[in-house]
Amino acid sequence: MNKRWNILSGNDEKEKALNQSLKINTTLNKILVQRGIDDFEKSKAFFRPQLNDLHDPFLMKDMQKAVDRIIAAINKNEKILIFGDYDVDGTTSVACMYQFICKIHTPHLIDFYIPHRYREGYGISKAGIDFAATHDFSLIIALDCGIKSVDLISYAKGLGIDFIICDHHLPDIILPPAVAILNPKQTDCHYPFKDLCGCGVGFKLITALAKHFKINESVYFNYLELVATAIAADIVPMIGENRILAYYGIHQINNNPSAGIKSLIQLSGIKGKLTITNVVYVIAPRVNAAGRMDDAKKAVQLFIASDPTKALEFAEMLHSDNSDRKEADSSITDEALALLAKDPLSIDKKTTVVFNEHWHKGVVGIVASRLTEKYYRPTVVLTLHEGIVSGSARSVMGYNLYEAIDACKEYLLAYGGHFAAAGLSMLPENVEAFANKFEEVVAASIPNHLLIPEIIIDSSISFSELTMPLYNIICQMEPFGPGNMRPVFVATNLIDTGYSKILKELHIRFVVKQNNIRFTGIGFNMADKFQLLASKQPIDIVFTLDENSWNGETTLQLKVIDIRLTSI
Repeated sequence: MNKRWNILSGNDEKEKALNQSLKINTTLNKILVQRGIDDFEKSKAFFRPQLNDLHDPFLMKDMQKAVDRIIAAINKNEKILIFGDYDVDGTTSVACMYQFICKIHTPHLIDFYIPHRYREGYGISKAGIDFAATHDFSLIIALDCGIKSVDLISYAKGLGIDFIICDHHLPDIILPPAVAILNPKQTDCHYPFKDLCGCGVGFKLITALAKHFKINESVYFNYLELVATAIAADIVPMIGENRILAYYGIHQINNNPSAGIKSLIQLSGIKGKLTITNVVYVIAPRVNAAGRMDDAKKAVQLFIASDPTKALEFAEMLHSDNSDRKEADSSITDEALALLAKDPLSIDKKTTVVFNEHWHKGVVGIVASRLTEKYYRPTVVLTLHEGIVSGSARSVMGYNLYEAIDACKEYLLAYGGHFAAAGLSMLPENVEAFANKFEEVVAASIPNHLLIPEIIIDSSISFSELTMPLYNIICQMEPFGPGNMRPVFVATNLIDTGYSKILKELHIRFVVKQNNIRFTGIGFNMADKFQLLASKQPIDIVFTLDENSWNGETTLQLKVIDIRLTSI
């Protein structure tokens, strides 16, 4: 599939001013300015993040109310239930809060609750509230959920159960009747940083409580590895407080991990230093797999385990769940691709909708992402569970998926989500009508260029600039994520040396040169592009800079993203 190349423009005036302060490579100088890092102080804060630059938690609306309610619960020996969602953000949030509340309250008066994905669904559940009522819990601290649970929190209030909500999802106009709502996205919340994940909001409550109880910051900084894991998995912007928290959390993972994180790393087979990318693609899937395939409670049990042997037992359960998840994901993706291959009309559609009543509900979201990568169009994957068809939807960059699904609501029982992803359910007899309507809505509203994947390129660069000092500065720009992605470059007028080759019929090992400077590179799943190299015509390559170690020698290499003939 051809891709659109979007090379970002620069700002000569700001770049010149910054260069006078930093004296670094002009290309990196340009990239920093593009990211809003345009003076010395901003550069210092970016390259040397400091924990003392975190904002005062009491700047968040309702923080004092939340702290006061927890103090009252402790003084009255009330039972406190820590409630969180079944994904990485939810389970890390619960693990952090549970461990901390156990330090300031009587442990046997505290418990945690993770709703079962299939029996209870996302967020606050009636079953969870009934559990609290049956076991005499009078305060629930909800993490990574609750902001939209108006009716259920009203139900809990009627049972004499108070709620403190720590959430980061966009609030509706009507808010739940909780005693405190911590969510920086509230329009009347003046907290300076709006992009915390659920675990991040929970961490701010912990820091506020620690201030009140005069607990040393080293105690709650121990939770930074979990906060970093949530930030990575939830794909929140890697800027501001998120960058600071992730920076120090990754440092902890690499230098002093908890028994649970250490066990996950051991089972994953990772050697050497972990990056945020390892967390996203290695640690997070194992944690998410617990909720997808079974019960996410064991993810919390892993995170709070202090005994290495016990932690390894829980890690092995998650590892096994992830193996099952990968098998289901792979087989369902293959089945979905086969269904589409049998449909001659699918090639001309602007959407993909596939349904099989036997598919595992826990992986349809992943399959939707795989199909979107393959065909690059808004995609819905559906399955049948207890007589109801439900599934997940994924969008392409720049297209509002939620609005498209909202336009099809006449065929739906329920739906929810945001710009890029959504969940939905319907009666089996409405699947075909929904698919037709969804195609009609998307076809009428999506610009054609959004159906072509876009590669954002930070800057063009020459091979003469690709040096180890440049790479070392790029490494100091970590952790990478939305708002601070790993720099992507384009090099033009390259010539194949004749040593490039296809590996395992899938990948390309590039050996190319520019003005007699030669670089090797790897292009995964790019074998279909090899004919461009074989043509011996000048080519342009989009890539990130990487490191390759072989036989004790470390060299720079290109991690190739795309390739095309140089335009004349």
